Amino acid sequence: MNTPDTITVQVIGASLVTIAEEMGAVLRRASYSTNIKERSDCSTALFDEHGKLVAQAENMPIHMGSMTGLIDSLEAAALPVRPGDVFITNDPYHGGGTHLPDITMVKPVFDAGELIGYSANIAHHSDIGGRVPGSNAGDSNSLFQEGLRIPLVKFATAAGVERAPLAFVELNSRLPQERRGDMLAQLASVEIGERQLREVHQRHGRETVRAATAHLLEHSRKRLSAALRAVPDGTYRFRDRMDPGDGPATEIVVAVTVTGDRVALDFTGTGPQSPVGINVVRPALEATVYYALKAVLDPGIPPNGGFFDAVEISAPHGSIVNPVEPAPVTARTDTCQRVADVVLGALAEAVPERVPAASHSTVTYVTFSGEHDGEFFVYPEVVAGGGGARTGKDGMDAVQVHITNSSNLPIEALEQEYPLLVDTYELIPDSGGAGTHRGGLGVRRDVRIRCDHAEFSAHADRQASRPWGLRGGQDGSPGQFVINPGRADERRLPGGRISGVQLREGDVLRVESPGSGGFGDPAQRSPEQVREDLRNGRITERAAREHHGFTSAD
Repeated sequence: MNTPDTITVQVIGASLVTIAEEMGAVLRRASYSTNIKERSDCSTALFDEHGKLVAQAENMPIHMGSMTGLIDSLEAAALPVRPGDVFITNDPYHGGGTHLPDITMVKPVFDAGELIGYSANIAHHSDIGGRVPGSNAGDSNSLFQEGLRIPLVKFATAAGVERAPLAFVELNSRLPQERRGDMLAQLASVEIGERQLREVHQRHGRETVRAATAHLLEHSRKRLSAALRAVPDGTYRFRDRMDPGDGPATEIVVAVTVTGDRVALDFTGTGPQSPVGINVVRPALEATVYYALKAVLDPGIPPNGGFFDAVEISAPHGSIVNPVEPAPVTARTDTCQRVADVVLGALAEAVPERVPAASHSTVTYVTFSGEHDGEFFVYPEVVAGGGGARTGKDGMDAVQVHITNSSNLPIEALEQEYPLLVDTYELIPDSGGAGTHRGGLGVRRDVRIRCDHAEFSAHADRQASRPWGLRGGQDGSPGQFVINPGRADERRLPGGRISGVQLREGDVLRVESPGSGGFGDPAQRSPEQVREDLRNGRITERAAREHHGFTSAD
């Protein structure tokens, strides 16, 4: 197969990425739920006829490569596949993403009767059944308690949507109309991908596209290899802990071994799988590792199958990062964040100038659910926190980090769609670790209940442990949940996994997300920067005095 000229390769590569991006835009704009249309908790991708990822939109890093398992399952099932067929699943142990709320959809793409690729997406559905209404709190002890488990099943054919699977999902959700709208939006998205992928093949020719795709995959592999050759050979180790929550603290351990142009990550020593839903299935572990390596070694590498082929990952079966079915997994994102932390921590020894201090490194996932005007509602949100300080720069305030990339839900959308009111939304002074470069700040968000009663659930880490600093930088602040702050009935909720907390009209739930670690000796921060932090309210005078030896007289 002759490789086309460089310009043609780049044109085809850009076309594939553009298709994936447009698929994402269609999915978001057609969806019913705020979680997809406002917060963009979804991803879209294209695969070649062999099931290799060739283009993925810049959506959620935890989805990086996690859709590949769906193609593998489809091929392993040996189901008859015809033009127009569409398949879905959400089973994290059998190619369906990383937890049950993520429904994955794939449409094989044909041209003149020949399979030329796959159009796929994955979207987080706000309610897919389960033990606690509206909750993803991770307090379940089995996958069977976490929601409807959908096997690989045909969702549509050339004749249209198959009624049975759609009705089955609707029947098992407290928000059937929302589920229907979101799934039909996913269908529209994969159909856009199918049509445009076929057009690319017809415009350039099938063999030219195949050759260009093979070149793009090889290019990604070579870029990673080149980046690895710039890293000193050796084995770099790091460990960190999950918060105890309602069980024992679990240690996450990694050894990153760089040998020439290869990298191997070994999670031997990591703690056993958890009795609650913070376990990480293999696709989620792989996606997290790919993200961390890409972020440090070469952020510009296209996230495709060529990149993945150069990485070796081993994890003990039965550990929290490779659990035995049917271990619960719904709150796996907090563990993924800690996996990202330990990989970055290990690489900080090898390439210290490229790795930031620890970010807030949790998802701080909150849900409010209940009934209002006779209708069920569920409001999900992932609250941003501090980004770690790094060489030459302060950390960013109020950002999503690592494996999540979902948007803030605007207050206007929140208050319009749910019986809730946001009293306070602000940065938390002193939450970033002090350093030559200050850690980014966490967020405080007070949500007031405006219906008779509501139920609050959450999962969050870094509420006992603190985001670590680097090279003398201090740790950031932990997060917390507080009911009715400043009132006589104020109470702080325990960290970890929270489920089924009853709230009444007028109650306020305060969410405080963690800050992040500082970078470098705080004594080396310039007086001008300290003054600016004070002027902007990012630190208090007490912190300026204690960490930087700075007084108002200075």
